[in-house]
Amino acid sequence: MQSILITGCSTGIGYYCAQALHKDGYKVFATARNRDDVENLKAEGFLSTQLDLDSSDSIDAALKWVLAQTGGELDALFNNGAYGQPGAVEDLTRDVLRAQFETNLFGTHELTCKALKIMREQGYGRIIQNSSVLGLITLKYRGAYNASKFALEGLTDTLRLELEGSPISISLIEPGPIESDFRKNAQIAFKENIDTQQSAHKHIYEAVNKRLANEQKTQKKDPFTLGPEAVYKALKHALESTNPKARYYVTLPTWLFSILRRVLPTQALDWVLKKISNTENK
Repeated sequence: MQSILITGCSTGIGYYCAQALHKDGYKVFATARNRDDVENLKAEGFLSTQLDLDSSDSIDAALKWVLAQTGGELDALFNNGAYGQPGAVEDLTRDVLRAQFETNLFGTHELTCKALKIMREQGYGRIIQNSSVLGLITLKYRGAYNASKFALEGLTDTLRLELEGSPISISLIEPGPIESDFRKNAQIAFKENIDTQQSAHKHIYEAVNKRLANEQKTQKKDPFTLGPEAVYKALKHALESTNPKARYYVTLPTWLFSILRRVLPTQALDWVLKKISNTENK
């Protein structure tokens, strides 16, 4: 039975993939940041423990717990845990930007490096990073999240080159819009961390807040938004293929922008991206 550690399993992609892999015979270690979510996962029969990507102690404790149950081995790691911090770049304080990177990059990097040590010693392993279409292109008022995913892509691409000749593979999954609680959590971060009243973007923030709220109600009706099963399909291939891909594009927007960023000059691509941002934040 293959073992896999998954971060961010409280809802959405992580929760769905943990369920699906368990049904497919994997030994799934489903982790979450909050203890209440861990208890809920345990109540559903998952092997679960707390893993807060902002804490090195939490990462160490979770890995120790996993290895105690697998005899010191770990077949795969799915780095899914992340959140989005909305807000104009000039309104992101150093602390707010740091917090975005602590979760989306630094914690993921630390966990990856520690898993790599285990996988090198055992002689095999798979690592899958859940990135985003916003690791390929940028949209207004998503600067912190854009930057964290661009950075994750850069580290992962470098690591893939450095793993050449090893028995360990690393892949990026790049979803576009997926049904989840991501937007709800983004709205919470927006309200908590952005001073909308003192901002030069004050006039647009009401629309940003409205969009985040409305997307909770409309995402299932959006033809471009897919269910988490679309991510699972890519994850399963990355775990089981003899030749896993470096990148998995999920949803039509990701496929489209992966092409446009290569063929359009910067000015033309900027026009497209500004058009999208201006339309969604009316």
